[in-house]
Amino acid sequence: MNPQPADWHFVKKRTADPAGGAVYVNDDRTRYRRTGGEALATEAAYQRQLAEFGYPVPRILDNGLDDGHVFVVEESLGDHSLHDMALESLDGTRALSDTVVDLATEVGGRLLRAQAAHAVPADRLMLREWVREAGWTDNVFTENPDLATTRVRAALERAVAQLAGVPMVPGHLDYGLPNVLPVGVIDWQHHGLVPLGYDTALALEIVPFKGGTKGYLASPEQRRRYLEALNEAARATTGQSLSQHLAAFLLVKALFFLALMKPADPARTDKHLKWQYRRHLFTEVLEQYERTGAVDPARFLTLDDFAARHGAPGHP
Repeated sequence: MNPQPADWHFVKKRTADPAGGAVYVNDDRTRYRRTGGEALATEAAYQRQLAEFGYPVPRILDNGLDDGHVFVVEESLGDHSLHDMALESLDGTRALSDTVVDLATEVGGRLLRAQAAHAVPADRLMLREWVREAGWTDNVFTENPDLATTRVRAALERAVAQLAGVPMVPGHLDYGLPNVLPVGVIDWQHHGLVPLGYDTALALEIVPFKGGTKGYLASPEQRRRYLEALNEAARATTGQSLSQHLAAFLLVKALFFLALMKPADPARTDKHLKWQYRRHLFTEVLEQYERTGAVDPARFLTLDDFAARHGAPGHP
């Protein structure tokens, strides 16, 4: 039965859905109700399938049409993501809590094992389509035509070749601590087939892409411990380690973080700075990958350091 509007309390607008919509929570915060368009209906169908596959995702409890708009009701996995927990545990430093790392390891391992159980063989066409979708390359090259070069395309093709033999699995495409809760993974809007490990392996590696604005950073030891745990899960299910593919994954993820960044209003110097910063990070990833075949996000400039180095106007 379609819940009555009085049962729900507004949480936030859904800005990523072309049809708009919003998120609501019920009185005891055990259910969420989302509204939107056909993209939401597609996401709900995908999420139902993932639940059947044993993925750690919220169960869909109800869905349908309400006054011509798609609605989806799902169980709540809680109110605090691992990102929220990381921020709440800061004690005057930027050190990431070991508790958060342990939870990320546990949930990441569960997701990886479920993905591996539903893997399909990959070919180059599938991997190239993953690069296009996961990296939002159409948008990135439209907003940054100077990056649509033979050099960049050659690096992406090198990544595709490097991933030959890695199975493809139903994936999240936007996996990270803000979408991970202690018992599962939410927000499956940008889903698709991904090489095994692309979602989970990068959870701590991608924190520096935010330029230090997330407030926390994982230590080298935490990153090593997290990745080794996922390596063990991958080896147990597929016989392959994830570490050897980290640089190829990060090259595509650097494109993802550059997508939709070019500001429409040139007067927004803050947005212009972030766009230029993400361009710098993509170039840094590209150069590391070309030079060594490896990428270390710990070497990235912070947003503040980048602004200071380039004398960015309007930045404190």
